[in-house]
Order: sequence, then C-alpha cells, then structure tokens
Amino acid sequence: MGEDNKNKENFTKERLLNEAEILFAQKGFRAVSIREITKAASSNLAAVNYHFGNKKNLYLEVFRSRWIPRAHRLREFFQKSLAPQGSLSPAGALQALARAFLEGPLPDEERQRHVLLMVREITQPTEAFELVVKQVMRPIFKEFADLLRPVMPEGLGEERLMLNILSTFAMVLYFNFARSAVTRITGQEYDLNFKSRLVDHIIEYSLGGLGIKEKENSR
Repeated sequence: MGEDNKNKENFTKERLLNEAEILFAQKGFRAVSIREITKAASSNLAAVNYHFGNKKNLYLEVFRSRWIPRAHRLREFFQKSLAPQGSLSPAGALQALARAFLEGPLPDEERQRHVLLMVREITQPTEAFELVVKQVMRPIFKEFADLLRPVMPEGLGEERLMLNILSTFAMVLYFNFARSAVTRITGQEYDLNFKSRLVDHIIEYSLGGLGIKEKENSR
C-alpha cells in the first residue's frame, strides 16, 4: 500500500507539472491561478501545497525539471553535431547551432512550450530567469564564444564578440519561434528542405555579421 501511495503521489506531481507548464506557457506566470492548474490536472490545492508549497515554487520547478533539462538536450544535440567535424570552422559551429534549434530533438508541441516560456521570461523576468541565465545561457554562450574567438578579426574586442554572438542567437531563436510568421511571409512550409535552407541562410548571414573572411568559411 505504501508503494501504491508513493506512485500515486508521483503521478499527481507529474500531472501538476505538465498542466502547469502548458498554462504558464500560454498565459505567463502572473496570469495563471492555482485553481486553473488544479482543475486542469484534476487535483486540488492540498496537492500543490504538499508537493510545491505555493505557485512560485511550482513555476520554478517547471523550469528545473522541464525547461532546463530540455535546454540541455538542445545543447547536447549542438555538441554532437560538432563532434564529427574534426577541425572546426566558424561555419561548422554556426551550422551545429542552427540545426540544434531548427532540426533538433524537440517535438513541435514541446518546442512551442519551451519557446513560449522563455519569451515570457525575457519580457517579464522572474526568479526563473536567473536559473536560466546561470545554468543554460552563460554556459552555452561561453562555449560558442570559445569556439569562435580564435577566428574573429583582430582587435574585435570581447564586447563586440558577445554582441555578434547575441545577434546570431537572436536570428536562430527567431526562426525557431516565429515559424507561423515565416511560413506566411515566405509561402514555404517548415519541412526538412526549408529548414535546411534556413540553416544555410543563418550561416551565410552570420558569417558576414561576424566579420569572418570568405577564406575562413569552409565547412
């Protein structure tokens, strides 16, 4: 009976996290009530208090147990795409980054929740944003900067390097987030062929913005 109760509690906790993530992605932290979450999860306030204590802790746990592990999967995809390249070129690093987000491991529904949660944190930051910065953004920005720094033009400076990298990430994230808008504007479906062309576009555009000469562009 004890094991049955434990399984039931774990099931309830996971269901609360799943429904909370969906609602937080749709509406944002401030617009979602505990009552909405418990109704969607067929649960009650006592279960939220037992597992998380309050709404803020539930929201933070969504990031700890859902968003951050998902971001680590994207980073692992990026790293695995780099591994076979041997002597890495700037274009190869850009290709690996773009492919991680556009062709990577996240199914569409999961990708959409992931992106929406991040967009809401960027526009209305909470304590979750500090978790994201510390555990995801700083490590991957450092990793990407370390890859590109040796081939950057002399005298570029660290600030300019980081701004250039931010611009590259912004383009990758836009094409990942604004798929409906891109489809309507271009008339192209987000199939594998179009994603591949977008990856090539991101590489070409980013290399120009990063100031990398053509002779350094070989993939």
